[in-house]
Amino acid sequence: MDKPVTTSAQETALATIDSIQPLLSAWTRTIFDFGETAWREYQSAAWYVDRLKREGFSVEEGSGGMPTAFCAHWTNGDGPVIGMYGEYDAVPGNCQDAATMKRPRSGLGFEAGGHTDPHSGLGIGSLGGLLATKAAMLEHGIKGTLRFTGEPAEKVRGSKPIHAAKGYYDGLAGMISFHPFYMLPLCNTARWDTHCGAAYSMIYRFVCDEPENWTRAASDAAPIPQAHSAVRAPGANDALMMMYMASKALRDSMLTHQGGWSISEAILTAGQATADNLPAGLAEIQYMIRVPTIAMAEQVTAVLDRNAEAAARMSGCRHERRWVSKSRPGLANHAMANITYQALSTVGPPKWSEEARAIGREVQVNAGGEATENPFIDELERLISPQEAEAILRRDLPPSQVNSTSDDYTDMSWHAPTSRFYIARPALRAIKGHTYPAWVMNALGGISATIDPMVTCAAKTVALTALRLLEDKAARDAAMDEFVERTGGGVGGSNWIAPLCDYEPPINFRWPEYVTTPRGRDWWIPAASTA
Repeated sequence: MDKPVTTSAQETALATIDSIQPLLSAWTRTIFDFGETAWREYQSAAWYVDRLKREGFSVEEGSGGMPTAFCAHWTNGDGPVIGMYGEYDAVPGNCQDAATMKRPRSGLGFEAGGHTDPHSGLGIGSLGGLLATKAAMLEHGIKGTLRFTGEPAEKVRGSKPIHAAKGYYDGLAGMISFHPFYMLPLCNTARWDTHCGAAYSMIYRFVCDEPENWTRAASDAAPIPQAHSAVRAPGANDALMMMYMASKALRDSMLTHQGGWSISEAILTAGQATADNLPAGLAEIQYMIRVPTIAMAEQVTAVLDRNAEAAARMSGCRHERRWVSKSRPGLANHAMANITYQALSTVGPPKWSEEARAIGREVQVNAGGEATENPFIDELERLISPQEAEAILRRDLPPSQVNSTSDDYTDMSWHAPTSRFYIARPALRAIKGHTYPAWVMNALGGISATIDPMVTCAAKTVALTALRLLEDKAARDAAMDEFVERTGGGVGGSNWIAPLCDYEPPINFRWPEYVTTPRGRDWWIPAASTA
C-alpha cells in the first residue's frame, strides 16, 4: 500500500496533537486514577462532559437513559457527520497504582476498580483525535459535524446496544473505533473480515419472599415455629449455588465445540439475611456469553433459563431474568479499514523512549523477571497490514466461523461504515517462560512515559481518518457503498440486523462501586487496613 500524502488539514491536526500532548498525558492519568467501574463512572463522565463543553461542544448528558453516558456535537456547517467515542470504565479487583511495583492506588485496596485495557488511554486517545479534527476543520474551513459519544460499562457490553437502539449512531458517514491492542496479531492494525462476535449478558435474580410456603403443606406445622430449630426454606443463596453448579456442569451440552465461545459469571449479590435461621431473601448472578452468532447466544440463554427455573423451584424461590446486554456481531467494511490503516501508516507505530524502557526494565525485575535491553515486545513498534493480521487470526478459527471474541463496538457497525483499529499498548518481553502478573500491564497503562506513545499514536490516527472522510468524497462514498451492499440496502436492508436491545438500561443493580461512609471513601469491599 502506497503511503498517502497528507493534506494541509491533516498536517494541522498532527501539529495540534503534538502541541496538546502534555494535556493528553495528564488527562489520561486523571481517568486512570478515577478507576470507576461499569455504570458507576460518575467522575469520569463528568470530566468528559466538562472538557467537551469547554471545547465548544453541545453535550446531552445521560444519553439513552444512562446516567454516565453522553452525546456531544460540534458543527462547522452542513457536511458529513463523523462519529468517534470514548470509553472510561475500569474493572473491579484491579486497583493498581501507576507505579513500577505492585501496590494499590492510595487509600484503596486491591479489590477496588482499576484500568486494565486501559480504557483511560482509549478514551483520551479518541478525544485527542476529536479535538485535532475540530482544530483542522476550523483552520481550513472544512464543513461537517463531529459526534462524540461517551460509552459507559463496556466491560459488560453495556451502552452501545442501548445507544444503537435509540438512534445515536444514525446518520453517520463513518464511525471510528479505537482500542488498545490486547492480543496478537491485532497490534497496530485494523480489523479486516473477522470482527468481534455477539455477546449476551444477563442477571438472574433469585428472590425468597414467601418462605412460609415451604412448610405450609405440612399438617402438623406449628402455628408459631421455633425459629432457631425449625426447618426453613432453602432460600436465595441455595438457588444461586444450584444455578452456578448446574450451569458449570452443563456447559459441554450448551454448544458444540466448533468455534470459539465462552461463558463467564459473577456473583453480584448474595445473602440479604443474618446468620440467624432465616432464608436468604435475595441473590443475583450475572452471566456473560461471548459467541460468534446470535443463534448461539439464544441457545445458551435457553439452557440458562431452564437452570434458573429449576434452581428456583428446588429452593422455594421465584426468579427473574434481567438483561444487561444483547450485542450484535460485527460487520466488516474494507474501505473503512483501508482508510484507517493508511492513516496509521502515515503516523507510524508508537515508539518508546529510553525513559520508558528504563521503567519497563524496573517493572521486569519487580515482577520476578529479568531485565532486558528492550523490555517491550518487538511487535509494539511494528505495523501489520489488516490482510496479514487477518490471515494469522484465521489460523486458529474454523472456516465457518465469521466472528470471534466480543466487544460492543459491533453495534455501531450496523448503523454506519465502521473501522476498528488497534494501537500497541506497552507489554513486557518475557524470557525463560516467565509469566508476568496482571498488575504489570495495569501499571504500564497508567505510567505516563509508557502509555503516552499509544495515546498519541491513536489520537493522530483518529484525526487523519476523520479528516480523510471529511475531505475525500470518493473515499467516503466507497465506504458507504460497501455498507449498503453488505447490509442489503443499508439500515433496514435485507441483510441488516436490527438492534437487539429490548430492555431498559440495567443501572439499578448492585454494581461494584466506590462508597462514602462515616469511615471515609472506600471501595464497596473495604481495604484490608479498614476491614
